[in-house]
Amino acid sequence: MFDLLSADAPRTGTELPDLAPSGVVGVTIVWADNNGIPRSRTVPVSQFGAAIERGVGITPLFAVFDSHDGITFGHAPLATPSGDIRLMPVPGRVVQLAGQPGFAWVPGRQVAADGSAWPYDQRGALERQVARAAELGLDFLAGYEMEFHLSRADGDDGDDPRPVYQGPSYGPAKLLAVDSFAEQLLRDLDRNGVPVGQFHGEYGPGQFEFNIAPADPVTAADLQLLARQTVHAAARAHGLRASFAPLVTLGQVGNGWHLHTSPSRAGKNLLSGGDGPGGITAEGGAYLAGLLRDLPAIVAVTAPSLCSLQRLRPGYWAGAYTCWGVENREAALRLVPATPLLGAGHANVELKPSDASANPYLALAAVIAAGVAGIEDGLTPPGPVQEDPGNWTDEQRAGRGVHRLPTTVAEQLGALLGNQRVRGALGEELTDAFRAVRESDAAHAADRDAADLVRSYRWLY
Repeated sequence: MFDLLSADAPRTGTELPDLAPSGVVGVTIVWADNNGIPRSRTVPVSQFGAAIERGVGITPLFAVFDSHDGITFGHAPLATPSGDIRLMPVPGRVVQLAGQPGFAWVPGRQVAADGSAWPYDQRGALERQVARAAELGLDFLAGYEMEFHLSRADGDDGDDPRPVYQGPSYGPAKLLAVDSFAEQLLRDLDRNGVPVGQFHGEYGPGQFEFNIAPADPVTAADLQLLARQTVHAAARAHGLRASFAPLVTLGQVGNGWHLHTSPSRAGKNLLSGGDGPGGITAEGGAYLAGLLRDLPAIVAVTAPSLCSLQRLRPGYWAGAYTCWGVENREAALRLVPATPLLGAGHANVELKPSDASANPYLALAAVIAAGVAGIEDGLTPPGPVQEDPGNWTDEQRAGRGVHRLPTTVAEQLGALLGNQRVRGALGEELTDAFRAVRESDAAHAADRDAADLVRSYRWLY
């Protein structure tokens, strides 16, 4: 668990968890690239102290890896194969993996070769936004709902994977079909220090979901990466294969990783206790309005892949339109209000168009930056939408200021590059590397049909 080394402990190489007596032989240092794909280096346990002090060498070109491991040189500062940076384990976040007991896991941050800040470090982008919010007296909690698909590991059925269960959604029989897997997964998540609120069979064939309890944003992003590793290990142990891809099979519902956030000031949740819709306060409304104002640019970061664009369809609870609503599951921004049963602290905003192809640190950085800017600017949100805007006419949507989110890479990049608030949160260097990666993905997919495109993303996540 994360408390193997206290997050408040001095950062010296001598104060490390003694992993060898527990049977650990290697420590895997993990980060996520600009496609949301985890990348890693593993060091023998005897070398972990040295890695804490000096890091592990990696190529700076990971910043311009596309989703299919192509390296684009479309970002000028990283246009050669030369150079090296250091991957630094984050002290206080070491976990001995329950499903892989010979290995420990730790998130990493990327720094320049001399140890200075590296502008392409995604974790650093989030840490800067959290620090900026704190300077304004704002704190955040964040949590994820994580949907994934389980199939048999003995091959696909024709062009599609064979889901473990195709019966009624949400019922106990769906869990019974994966009983031993579910038992191990819940046990391993607990042992790995990932707090889970609930787990159930979801809507689609072979689809399941669990939610991670809210935490501070950096911890939430770390936990999301750790949860993914935990799921994949448990699936492998039971002859199954897990996919978090935004869309696993063409025409089916996709996998969202719905991102929930709540801002607070002096311990008070700004999304409850007010006079606005759902009990939202004026500052909470400004936060929500900031998200709505920058939504196309945010979604370019939180659902950035070509597979994401296929998932974001009206009528699939994916949040395809720029609107918010109180408990409206078709709204891109769903306000989950406080209730007498759950308490004031429960209120949060759920971002629907968010999935596994998003880097979790960049996703939260974009959300926090946009929401904080809304508070700073004193924005007021429009009235909530309580219907499915996909059933409205174009004129009705235009009259309510509701628009379809970008449906192409060019539209997404236009929204991102034209938005100084979200660009500023990522930083100019990282934003341009992100642009180059998205354009490389688009070029890779140029001659693929829709089904082939889905297949090409299926096992990346």
